[in-house]
Order: sequence, then structure tokens, then C-alpha cells
Amino acid sequence: MSTQREEDAPAAERAEPERTAAGTLERYVGNTIRDLRRANGLTIADIAERAEISRGMLSRIENGQTASSLEGLSRIARALGVSLSTLFRNFEVDDGGAQLVKKGQGMEVARRGTRSGHTYHLLAYDQGPSKLFEPFLITIEEPSETFPVFEHPGTEFIYMLEGKMEYRHGSSSYRLEPGDALTFNGEVPHGPGELTECPIRFITVIIYPTGGAKE
Repeated sequence: MSTQREEDAPAAERAEPERTAAGTLERYVGNTIRDLRRANGLTIADIAERAEISRGMLSRIENGQTASSLEGLSRIARALGVSLSTLFRNFEVDDGGAQLVKKGQGMEVARRGTRSGHTYHLLAYDQGPSKLFEPFLITIEEPSETFPVFEHPGTEFIYMLEGKMEYRHGSSSYRLEPGDALTFNGEVPHGPGELTECPIRFITVIIYPTGGAKE
């Protein structure tokens, strides 16, 4: 007798999460149906008649007290004027973990070039032991006689927002104006050349090779 209970226990334990998940889905679908119905100013009677189901059944579905077949849900969706997939669209969707940095709230950091009048505002804060990318808003308020040269692993992307400057990359020089974009290999020496119109503001994104840049 005890052996049989021990054999049955794992199956019961495995079934419990399935019942919980099913109940959660029923509640989600029911809430979605109710919200769509109310948003369209329809009554339970309106949808029940159009979907050819009883009012009591629709009420129980909306309250998550019972499940409906896919055919039944399909009729309800048509009665609501939406696709069947709409009833499940946001079920168990991940939060996403997006990171928002509001205007003017990027962290000011010190990097090479800071002493030459460059202001760096970090626009995203990568987590973990290595960085995959670094986006900066860089501002140069006044022309400087000292132009730092940078070298780093990965690829760099620059997008000009304001001002005009010559930007050096290796033996080449590029004139950058608002709306211009420049992409290049970060391992080749690079940096601002002639600053022809200040203030200068540009976004630069450094994309590091696989493995990222170590802290």
C-alpha cells in the first residue's frame, strides 16, 4: 500500500503545476474577453447571442470558472471582432527588462579626452563582468589645441547631432556635420581633428567583440 502511494506521489506533484498553469490561463483569457467586451460597450447578452453560447457559460468563462474549447473561444473572438490570437497575445510575455535613461540623466563619466573639454554622458549601464557595448553622448563646448587619440577593441559608431568637426581615423579624415554617421574599426587610432563649429554634440556607440570589454 505504502509503495503504491510513493509511486503515485511524483505524478501528483507533476500534475499540480499543470493545473495551476491552466487556471492562470483561464483567468487571463476570461479577463481579456471581459475587458474587450466592456471596451466595445457590449453586454454579456450581446456576445452570448453572437457567439451562440449561453449567458451563464460566458459569465463563467469571463470569471475564469470554466474553460472553453478553441471552437468556443473562436466564436467569442469573432463576436468581439478580434482574432483568436488576440485573446492570448500578452499571456506570459516577459517584462523585457528595458533600461530607460531620461534626457539629461545620463551618468557623467571621466574618460580619455575629458581634460580636453570633452563631456561624456553614459546612456546605458551594462550589467555583469564584461561590457558588450557602451553608448555615450559626447559634448565639446570649445575648440581645444589638444586632440586625444583613442584605440580600443571592437567597432565604433558615431552620429553627429550638433556642430561640425573633422574626425581622424588612421590616415584618413572625415568632415562630420549634423545627421552624418561614421562607423569604423576601433583598433585603428582615431579621434577629433579640427573642431570647426562648437558646441559639438554627437552620440558614439562602441560595440565590443564577443566576450565584451572587461571591467
